[in-house]
Amino acid sequence: MKLLMLGGTEFVGRAITEDALSRGWEVTVFHRGHHAPPPGTTALRGDRTAPGGLDALAQGRWDLVVDTWGGAPTAVRDSARLLAGRAGRYVYISSRSVYAYPAPAGLDEDGPVVEGSPDAESTAYAEDKRGGELAALDAFGDRALLVRAGLIIGPYENVGRLPWWLNRVARGGPLLAPGHPGLQLQYIDVRDLARWTLDAGSAGLGGAYNLVSPVGHATMNSLLEACAAATGAEFEPRWTDSAVIEKAGIEPWVELPIYLPEGELHDYMFGGDVTKALAAGLVCRPVEETVADTWTWLRSLGGVAPHRPDRPQKGISAEREAALLGL
Repeated sequence: MKLLMLGGTEFVGRAITEDALSRGWEVTVFHRGHHAPPPGTTALRGDRTAPGGLDALAQGRWDLVVDTWGGAPTAVRDSARLLAGRAGRYVYISSRSVYAYPAPAGLDEDGPVVEGSPDAESTAYAEDKRGGELAALDAFGDRALLVRAGLIIGPYENVGRLPWWLNRVARGGPLLAPGHPGLQLQYIDVRDLARWTLDAGSAGLGGAYNLVSPVGHATMNSLLEACAAATGAEFEPRWTDSAVIEKAGIEPWVELPIYLPEGELHDYMFGGDVTKALAAGLVCRPVEETVADTWTWLRSLGGVAPHRPDRPQKGISAEREAALLGL
């Protein structure tokens, strides 16, 4: 297989690239040059947002294209149109954020989505991703696969969610554990996303698929216990009701990454139906493996994960945490 990876040097793109290389595929990485592509790839340089930025893709044929773009839909539009006659299939890594909010738990791929346009400049994340989906469909039709990923964690994470929890648990001491132990989480390990995406793309699947673990694959407690096991730290959780967290003005998802209190937003983010993806071969590794491998990777970097400049820093300060716990 010949894969063209649009991106391929960070987090999701890197995991997909490395999975393809492990299969013995011929991988071309098209990127801006900000980070070194994985060894064993052919690198092409270009900036999709600049005039002439796709010139390096004017020649060449590929069996599969994978695109992780999350900005202006016009970039997906231009790339897909350019490659439509020279690539077998186009995979767009989208997001479950394309579903109109609020959405009930159990929503499948036929649920209502936000408005989007392939001709739009960047507006907001959900609308941008929907516009990217439409751009891929316009150019490739049923040869387009839309991977609607949920929360993504695992090695190479550059958003700061799981790395923050690992470092916090490793620091030891009483821990602000949000919600309750059985609070259900739904996420996808980036490597499971990579494997399923390449399997599905090479098998010729098309259309939209929710790609996230089954509901209840992990809980807040199992995630934090896995962090303690991986780091070797003593686990001292102080489970704190969501009402107390809200009253203290602590922001879920940002100050307490991954955590969302039960309710409308939790149902929207952690209640997706994945029946279709499971039937198409999705397998999700245990949370303990995801956490342990992320800790191994994080330690190789001295405990400091890379961070995307367009995303806010995650995690509550030690002072605010201690104040809430009365320490």
